[in-house]
Amino acid sequence: MDELPIIQKTYDLIKWYIPILNRLPRDHKFLLGDRMITGLYNLLNDLIIAKYAPNKLAKLESLNSRLDILRHQTRLLIDF
Repeated sequence: MDELPIIQKTYDLIKWYIPILNRLPRDHKFLLGDRMITGLYNLLNDLIIAKYAPNKLAKLESLNSRLDILRHQTRLLIDF
């Protein structure tokens, strides 16, 4: 079965993002970096769960706020 594009793109994002987060200064890597990595993996897990959920829309709408948090955390990275 083919993977949904959003799941594949999230997987690719994680593969791209983790090396960047690992290069953060030590103080930020263990706080912000760990939070972002955990957030990305949780997002991927929830997308896979939503794929099989009977009410996909409700599950996907709840992921919107998590994406917004990741966007704001990414903006913090730009300032380093």
